[in-house]
Amino acid sequence: MTHHKLTLPQKTCPVCQRPFTWRKKWANNWESVKYCSVRCAQRKGQS
Repeated sequence: MTHHKLTLPQKTCPVCQRPFTWRKKWANNWESVKYCSVRCAQRKGQS
């Protein structure tokens, strides 16, 4: 039994500093994805 999800690309969210992995819904624009969630995208200007 192989686990293919272990080899998915990862990025680090600039807001929360947590790593997040590739999702199928980001397949077409993975290069432009910067934030791990909508919440982090909204908080980008705060702090």
